[in-house]
Formats: sequence, C-alpha cells, structure tokens
Amino acid sequence: MDEVLLRSLTPTVLTILVRRGADFAAAEDAVQDALIEAFRVWPADPPRDAKGWLVTVAWRKFLDQARADSARRRREDLVEEEPAPGPTSDVDDTLQLYFLCAHPSLTPSSAVALTLRAVGGLTTRQIAQAYLVPEATMAQRISRAKRTVSDVRFDQPGDVATVLRVLYLVFNEGYSGDLDLAAEAIRLTRQLAAAIDHPEVSGLLALMLLHHARRAGRTAPDGGLVPLAEQDRGRWDTRLIAEGVQILQAALARDRLGEFQAQAAIAALHADAPTAEETDWVQIVEWYDELARLTGSPVVRLNRAVAVGEADGPRAGLAALAALDDSLPRYAAVAAYLHERDGDPETAARLYAEAARKAPNLAERDYLTRQAARLNVGRRR
Repeated sequence: MDEVLLRSLTPTVLTILVRRGADFAAAEDAVQDALIEAFRVWPADPPRDAKGWLVTVAWRKFLDQARADSARRRREDLVEEEPAPGPTSDVDDTLQLYFLCAHPSLTPSSAVALTLRAVGGLTTRQIAQAYLVPEATMAQRISRAKRTVSDVRFDQPGDVATVLRVLYLVFNEGYSGDLDLAAEAIRLTRQLAAAIDHPEVSGLLALMLLHHARRAGRTAPDGGLVPLAEQDRGRWDTRLIAEGVQILQAALARDRLGEFQAQAAIAALHADAPTAEETDWVQIVEWYDELARLTGSPVVRLNRAVAVGEADGPRAGLAALAALDDSLPRYAAVAAYLHERDGDPETAARLYAEAARKAPNLAERDYLTRQAARLNVGRRR
C-alpha cells in the first residue's frame, strides 16, 4: 500500500468532488471513506489508475451520503453528474483547494484550521499546538468551520494572507514535527509566487528556503536536536541560501514590508554568518523590533529577548524577558539559556528541567533534559 501516493491524491480528489457540487464537509467525509476502502482493497487488487479509482469510489460514497439526506441534493442531478471510471487529468489542484478552504464566510483563524486539517493532513492535536490552544478547543473550531461552509458554494476563494498563513504553518510542522510537509509547502509557495506578484509571497518563499537550507544541520547522527549555534554550517545548502537571499532582496526593494519578509531577513542574517560568533545580533534585534511592530506577537518578543541577550549581554536579555508572560511556550528554555550565560547554573538547570517537561516534541525534550543534566553534573564536581 503506497500511503504517500494516497496522501498526494487526496487534495485533487477532494477538489473534483467540490467542483461537481458536493459541499465541503460531505466531500471530505466521502474522500476519507474512499481512502479507507483503498486500504482494504488495494493490497490484494491494486487499480491501474489510482486517481480515477479514488474519484469514482469517493463520488459513490458521496452519493450514498446524499441519498440519506435528500434535502441537501436532488438525487437525480447527482446521478447524472457521476464521473465515469477511467483516467483523469494530472492537474495539481492542491493550491486551488487552499484558496477554496480560505472562504470569505470563515474567519482567517477558522479557515487556516480547516485547511490544515482537510488539505494539509495535520491532526487536530498538531493544529492545536501550532495555535497554542487546547485540543478540544481546536476540534470545536474545525467543526464549526465545516458547518459554516457546508451550505455555501466555493465560488469566492479566500485572500492571499490566509493562504500564506496556512502554508507557513504547514511548513513549520514539516520542518519541526512528525510529518515531512516542508518540501510540499515550498512547492506550493513556489507555485503561488509564480502565479501572483506579491512581496509577502516572496517573503514567505525566501523564509522557507533559508530555513530549509539549514535542515541537514539541525539533527545529530543519533537524531538529537542541534541548536543553531552548534550546527555544522558546512552542511547547510548554500544554493538554497543564495536563492532565498536573492528573493528576499527583491521583495524588500519594493518597500512593502510584511512579517514574512522581516522573518526572512532574520533568517538571512543567521545564514550569512560564517560562524555563530560572527552573527550580526544588533541587526537581528532591529529586525525583531520591526517584526514586533508588525505582529504584536509575544512569541516574537520572546525571541527578541534571546537576540538582546546576544547583542547586549545576558542581563539585558533577562530584563527584556521579565516583561513577558512566563506561561509563553519555551519561556523557561529561554530563561534557562540566559541564566546560564549570566553565570547562574543552578537556576539554569532548574529552568531547563522545567522546559523539558513542557517541550512540544521528543527531540526538544531530550535536548533540554541533557542540558539540565549537564549543568547538574557540573555543579556536583
């Protein structure tokens, strides 16, 4: 069973059903039913045309659902529109489906959550973690979004800003989470950049490329997390870095600064430094100031505290950190790092242990646990 193939076909099959008149929630259910049927049937009897098989079975599943709810669809119209089995086109509809999910009838946050779940393939738990809300809250938000779009026609696609937010979150999950979605997010953002002339689309593409260029250096041979300062910069992809910087420079030249361009500028400064010690932290603080102005995000101010600590010393970083809510994700990890640099290993060890307990993934938890253990061993010597 080729799970990767099934995953790649899901957005196209879902788009075909929506185009043929299925409301989004019912179409999604039908596609999921078809995928279950594929897992049951394909190992013993694989189809010659996987996409055509999925379209046919999903449409029949939708017809079954529609017949059980005749008030939604007229049975005769649906039967006449049933697609014939056989080869289907190879057009990639994934990006279009992103826009369809970002429907004007939804709030931006609901549109993002719905798209991540229906198209991006993320679980409700992963989306909740990205939004820093309880899983139950996110489940309710996604359910409400499905109900909202269940009776609307998808002839008013959403705006670019919402689609960019979705692509960014999908990339982040692929970059740091359990699913490898980063390359797919880059592919779709390239498509979007080729289709429309928008500086923030270019900013997002540059940001993705600059982060992706460092991916090989982020993990040790044993799978452990390697922080930026300790990464082997010889493993970074200089081709991607050069492309990202070129795209960013062209976007910044248009003097329409947005948050993705500001983030890409920070990533470019990290990528441009030959060593961690040569990083231009003063410029990075300035870009974080711009980013905080654009977004008002407390997470941005948390990252800024780290940059201030590098540019002006750990005491300055701790002063910037003190103005923030200590319940922020990774607050304890930042505080631990700054306290260690300030010569307080006891406090740093305690905070590293606290941060490990709150870590969002196994790699980060293991790294923070090792940091706490390292300091505790050093204090006992």
